[in-house]
Amino acid sequence: MSRFKQVAIGFGIFFALWLVGSLVLVWWIGAWGILFPSERHDTTPPEITDDFGEGHSIRVLVFSKTNSFRHVEGISAAHALFDEIGERRNWAIYHSENSALFDADQLERFDVVVFASASGDHASDAQDLAFQRWLEGGGGWVGIHAAGDGSHAAWTWYANTLISGEYLGHILGPQTQEARVVVEAREHPVTRGLPSEFRHEEEWYSWDRGAREAGFDVLLTVDETTYEPWRRGLGLEEDIRMTDHPIVWSRCVKRGRAVYSAMGHWGAAFETDYYSRLLENAVEWASGVGGAGCDPAVAAQ
Repeated sequence: MSRFKQVAIGFGIFFALWLVGSLVLVWWIGAWGILFPSERHDTTPPEITDDFGEGHSIRVLVFSKTNSFRHVEGISAAHALFDEIGERRNWAIYHSENSALFDADQLERFDVVVFASASGDHASDAQDLAFQRWLEGGGGWVGIHAAGDGSHAAWTWYANTLISGEYLGHILGPQTQEARVVVEAREHPVTRGLPSEFRHEEEWYSWDRGAREAGFDVLLTVDETTYEPWRRGLGLEEDIRMTDHPIVWSRCVKRGRAVYSAMGHWGAAFETDYYSRLLENAVEWASGVGGAGCDPAVAAQ
């Protein structure tokens, strides 16, 4: 074999190993759905026993389908947290990544749907509409972290109703930073038991419009002076400050209730007392049994 062929074969083996290793890395960090986004929508729902939720105070669907970026660590931690809360509070918790559950009959099995960093085009138009009607009819929704990123832009009703504005991106260089979080709505049921402020490390998201401007009830904000609100990479630097920077908000959606929290990139977030308490409060309030917070005149529309 000639020297040239030996070099060519060696290079080919090296390239193949590099390519496989790179793809494995992309999959491992959750970025597979960004490089290869999916539009797969389930058509057959999972079998749920007829007695699901019997004897439980709240029935919760934890939905974490990711047709875009997958926050592997955060999603796993969210599932574990809701299992712990469900056992302690006598809540029925059902985990799924099957979008066929977004059907009128299936959704009636649940009081609250949690989007645990669900991302991408994960449901068909008919399934999106079924979810919208369920929420407007009195359901509850809690969105976590990637539930508010730009991968949902094509679902116009969702983006306009549950998220404050167009997603601009998250900080980068470094990607996660510790910052001061301020609890604004101290009397809201979702913030019950939280300290007036705390420090939290996060992949801070920004939008082109703040939740306050968009008409949401702002519950928590992040102090942009306590971290570097820039997106840096490839020699470029973009300022993504919002000035007024809400990160947790709520609103009534006709007869339904909705809460969104931008926190939850790292699994460690779900192990903190303040964040686990906030999510527990959010599900309880969204279910309609967690205290006041919606104007009856608005809810009746």
